[in-house]
Amino acid sequence: MRTRLLHYMVILLMIPMLSGCWLLAVGGAGAYGGYKAKEAGYGVQNPVTKEKKDEDQKK
Repeated sequence: MRTRLLHYMVILLMIPMLSGCWLLAVGGAGAYGGYKAKEAGYGVQNPVTKEKKDEDQKK
């Protein structure tokens, strides 16, 4: 029983230590995916666009 409790305590203490590494790995994978998408011709578009008036378009 005591070894089981010790095993769970070690696992609980290791998870916060590894969380920073996982965040870096996920961030790196996302950056690489974005780089490859840009290379393939995809781009980012603003989802909020303002409608221009006719006067602004004539200028």
